[in-house]
Amino acid sequence: MEENPSPSSSSPPPSKSITKGKASTDSIMGVGLLNDDLLQNILTRLPALSFASAACVSKTWNSVSNRILSRPKLSSALSLNPSLTDAVNEVLHKVLAEPIRPYFAIVNVGSGFESSKILRLVRKRLGFNIPVIVSVTNGIMGRDALTDEFKEVKWGALFSGIDSEAYARNLNEGIVLTVGYLPGLKVEAIPLRRPPKQTPQEPRIDNFVMDIKEYSASVSSCKFPVGIILFGESSSDMKLVLEKLDYAMPMDTIIVGDERGSFVYCSGNDSRSIRGRTRDTEAVALVFAQDRDRSSGSIRFHIAFSNGVSTVGARYKAVSVKTNFDDCSTWLTARREGQQELLDGQSILLEINDSLENQIESPELYIGVIKHRKFSIGAEKPMPRTSIAYHGVVGGDEEYLYVDGIGIKTGDIFQFYHSDPKAALGSLTEVHDALNNIKLEKNSRRFMCDGDNGVNVFGGLIFACYGRGESFFGHHNIDSSPFLENFPGVPLGGIFCGGEMVRPCTTLIGQHQGASPISCCLHVYSTVYLVMTYAPSSVEQ
Repeated sequence: MEENPSPSSSSPPPSKSITKGKASTDSIMGVGLLNDDLLQNILTRLPALSFASAACVSKTWNSVSNRILSRPKLSSALSLNPSLTDAVNEVLHKVLAEPIRPYFAIVNVGSGFESSKILRLVRKRLGFNIPVIVSVTNGIMGRDALTDEFKEVKWGALFSGIDSEAYARNLNEGIVLTVGYLPGLKVEAIPLRRPPKQTPQEPRIDNFVMDIKEYSASVSSCKFPVGIILFGESSSDMKLVLEKLDYAMPMDTIIVGDERGSFVYCSGNDSRSIRGRTRDTEAVALVFAQDRDRSSGSIRFHIAFSNGVSTVGARYKAVSVKTNFDDCSTWLTARREGQQELLDGQSILLEINDSLENQIESPELYIGVIKHRKFSIGAEKPMPRTSIAYHGVVGGDEEYLYVDGIGIKTGDIFQFYHSDPKAALGSLTEVHDALNNIKLEKNSRRFMCDGDNGVNVFGGLIFACYGRGESFFGHHNIDSSPFLENFPGVPLGGIFCGGEMVRPCTTLIGQHQGASPISCCLHVYSTVYLVMTYAPSSVEQ
């Protein structure tokens, strides 16, 4: 036996090594010989993180990856796991199960979860260069990350029927994560800073509006954004903020959101204050602006609106108005429109209750106040605008009618509104029909070219009043049904709000019959739908 075989010998070890190296080379060459269609089929099946790595392999792979992500995409998932870490992992795993390049993330959670910790976990997985908003809400909507079942969850209703210890342990624990990829748009989180005590709010709001416009102008050929998703802080009065935005923005800029909540956020631009908390800010706006450096078809935001209140009684004119800034309320007396008799709060409420005597349950009452005001931003000349604002009715006595909120003036006209499930169901039917028109438009021949499906609905968001849901309608998943029935399988996330915001815009669809032509941005007992569509450019087609 030879102890030291010569290099020319045919001993097994060298032969095995050569074979292994040849197989490795053949494997690499084999992958390189894949045609683009086959490579695209393989890459499309990868989860997002693996897909991102594959895009860096070569110019060919990068080109195919860009083709896969040539169109916008929304991904959303919900988890009710009582463990914060497990819940975050479940929704992240689901939204990253397919190729996506995050442009922004909205995380809606219950108060049982620590929002700051969730922000850190989400940024670690999605990246530190995108805006992320974590908002504590009254309830969430979405598809369960594990079962794919769509759920509407209002805190306090989810765990009914189980023992009190388990109820307390699981109360307000849940999360819905929505991640968007919107090629052709730029997205940023812009805060409304909280003014120091005893400092007027208006200059800060003006700066907030100008920050939004300046951001849009810096990334776009247009100084106005395509859309704004707004999250307000629970103790803030967002009426003036919305009135200013409504005044400053063109009718094709959509504005939706939640008036009262709690949030933390980070921006995607290191030159900004990248982190913010509720104690530092009154609101944060997720701003969507056209990208001047990239054009890839047309992304549009459509708004649908479901009304949930009806008018009751006569119209009144405010006479004596007192503002209580300590609890942000208004005390007032009034006259019926066209009459001289001065009415106190008790007399007014007796009239309204007489009109509601056939109601099975006592509804929530509001007054809708028509406000004629002048608005300006900065040094601009003030311009007149008319709007309507809702104020919740607190009560009344032999002296005053008491309502939530401030900003009512002597001479303002108002009317009472009450929550109305029947009106809401009728309005949902109209929304369903309006969304069906988008589906019909998608399938219309005039939008089809070379097999392309034309207008594509790729995602949606819902902002519903906390007073709605199963307790309001008597059935579950009613608010989400118009979207789910028209666009099955399309990603959808949503929340139950402390005050749903939407301003009139050119893409508003499904407006209820008898709706006031006067501008109204902050609603009650309503549901707002943000529907995202995409129409490819002629080059893509």
